[in-house]
Amino acid sequence: MDGFAISVGLSGSTSRHHQIRLVRGDSHLKDSDAMQQETVRTTAQTTPEWWKTGIIYQIYPRSFQDSDGDGVGDLAGIESRLDYLADLGVDAIWISPIFPSPMADFGYDVSDYRDIDPMFGTLADFDRLVAATHRRGMKLILDFVPSHTSEQHPWFTDARSSRSSPKRDWYVWRDAKPDGSPPTNWISEFGRPAWTWDEGSGQYYLNIFLSEQPALNWRNPEVQAEMLDTLRFWYDRGVDGFRVDAITHIAPDPDKGDHPPDPNWQEHMDPSYRYLKVHSKHQPEGLDFVRMMRRVTDSYPDRVLIGETDGELKAVMTYYGEAFDAFQLPFNFTLLNAPWEMAEIVRRIETYEAALPDGGWGNWVLGNHDCRRIASRAGPAQAAVAATLLLTLKGTPTIYQGDELGMESAEIPPHAVRDPWEKQVPGRGLGRDPARTPMPWEPGPTHGFSDGDPWLPVFVPAGGDVAAQRADTTSLLNYVCALIALRRETPALTLGTYETTVAQDGVFIFTRRLDGTVFHICLNFTGETRLCPVKGEVVLSSRHGSEGGAVDTLQLEPDEAAIIKAA
Repeated sequence: MDGFAISVGLSGSTSRHHQIRLVRGDSHLKDSDAMQQETVRTTAQTTPEWWKTGIIYQIYPRSFQDSDGDGVGDLAGIESRLDYLADLGVDAIWISPIFPSPMADFGYDVSDYRDIDPMFGTLADFDRLVAATHRRGMKLILDFVPSHTSEQHPWFTDARSSRSSPKRDWYVWRDAKPDGSPPTNWISEFGRPAWTWDEGSGQYYLNIFLSEQPALNWRNPEVQAEMLDTLRFWYDRGVDGFRVDAITHIAPDPDKGDHPPDPNWQEHMDPSYRYLKVHSKHQPEGLDFVRMMRRVTDSYPDRVLIGETDGELKAVMTYYGEAFDAFQLPFNFTLLNAPWEMAEIVRRIETYEAALPDGGWGNWVLGNHDCRRIASRAGPAQAAVAATLLLTLKGTPTIYQGDELGMESAEIPPHAVRDPWEKQVPGRGLGRDPARTPMPWEPGPTHGFSDGDPWLPVFVPAGGDVAAQRADTTSLLNYVCALIALRRETPALTLGTYETTVAQDGVFIFTRRLDGTVFHICLNFTGETRLCPVKGEVVLSSRHGSEGGAVDTLQLEPDEAAIIKAA
């Protein structure tokens, strides 16, 4: 992908500008002895783990590439687009669930943990994908869904057949209250009661999500053994790691009773947050179960375990484990739904940095298949600022497919809605379809995604599809490619320290420093020109066409991101 050079300078001035004063540091961000003392040095004998310096790219398989014309993406489709990902420069692909499933929640309701759903292909297709990914020097991470199964899983079919079933205790069952109502007042993540009555066996079963997703009982040693063997099954096939779904819900304890009301909840809000989930989320036993998964992971060299750890920062940090024996990367969602306001972004970044335990490796996420796209939250004009932030903060970044194109959350007409969340709680803007529309690859009726009728409509971002952006030297895609290339060849941008340097008047500048090399990442969150007292060489800017050059005062154009190597 040709386009941005990694030495882009600044063009001429405009008549409208504002002067930015330093918040921290000297008048030109010069190096000093004090700064040198803060430098993080790596030893020659130590090679950082790949997941510390790498970039993870999330693939939502239904929407990446269809190879057989049924309108749904598949494994062969992913394989056919691996060169795109290699050219982009990512180090690992994380694939959302591809296991056999009735698709009540599009794969997050698993009916067989050790096979591939025919919609996506076969185990042979998967093995070919692993091999093809590894040939290109990339890793492959799978989504593991341990907290619940599909109601059509043979385990649950057996469990509900009789109260005396050997599999009965593999799930969470409770008697009704004397009046016949559910055992607790818990609300599921999709807004309905978290208990479903099973007429045949005369008890309620717990479903933290859909009623079609009964909760597994991880307190049962047989469940633990079976699920840990599942990890081994995929590790033995060459998988490089797992993103563990809904891990905060893995140890619900209904015997603790009702959830207390959330005093901040109001009728127009998501009903699942009516109560504080103090007995269903972040239970202490959950961390023990994560440690079990980590022990399996550590028995295979060079693997990574990532957790979907939503919640307050204090709770999220516990998932590293006191001895760093839990997740290597508990997902950091602090920016995922943050208002796109400079002061709030800076506050959240600094709060996260301060919360990280000594020795814990951070990570950053701006988008995924469950939330509004970053180009919609920040605005399309800020897409390059957002990409620069994600790829230059200290920690491992995860890119959601299509964000490198500036894809926005699409408007899905009512007749095309597929998301069960939207169907269960209509009219509240909770649907996830808008962030899951297929990738637009090239011109044509379905933009190269499929020869058939796509499962969701294909929408093309303002910058164009992949083919158009490849050909446009000023495109976001080409900028992201240059940004990733710079990151890969610059240790200070992967392993260096982090410091907030400027945070005022809509401009955020932070510094990455390693072994005497200093880079300043300069982000203009405004639609106006700003002047910043930064001295050095402009090595990359989202404002294409002004190559190379040293500056004594940086002029940031509206919505511009620039990376400066300090003089």
